[in-house]
Amino acid sequence: MSRAQISALVCGVGGFGALVAATTSNEWKVTTRASSVITATWVYQGLWMNCAGNALGSFHCRPHFTIFKVEGYIQACRGLMIAAVSLGFFGSIFALFGMKCTKVGGSDQAKAKIACLAGIVFILSGLCSMTGCSLYANKITTEFFDPLYMEQKMGYTYNGPTSVMSSRTKYQGGEGDFKTAGPSKQFDKNAYV
Repeated sequence: MSRAQISALVCGVGGFGALVAATTSNEWKVTTRASSVITATWVYQGLWMNCAGNALGSFHCRPHFTIFKVEGYIQACRGLMIAAVSLGFFGSIFALFGMKCTKVGGSDQAKAKIACLAGIVFILSGLCSMTGCSLYANKITTEFFDPLYMEQKMGYTYNGPTSVMSSRTKYQGGEGDFKTAGPSKQFDKNAYV
């Protein structure tokens, strides 16, 4: 019985560590734009900051300084993930106190109740994290398949000799080095993932 409790505690603490790593990660949404190997750029978006890098090795991060300019779904995901981390922490403490091999927690009947409470808290932590991740994934999927959302579907066509710096600039409209191409047919409502 003690071996099963120890393995359950190790799995719970490992899941808590993975939850903390996922919450602090900046790779919740990764966008890449590559017209060639030299001008490839990546944008990493997380709950706490956005980072951008290019093939030349430049990498810059900018944290979200205010909560009022962050979109609502990111704030909801932040809240759910923080709740999941908090519940996971308390679940780990309760699980440690509820193990039969520890001398803290009282009688075996009290320890069984504490271990049951730890299991319930771990389940609630998992539900919070799963809800936060699903909300974020739903937003990304909805934006991807929305024919009116052009931020990630904008195609760039090379229109003459330009410098490497201008190939990394964002298209602002008007006539420049790049001309926009409309969204392709692959982003139709009937497209599959």
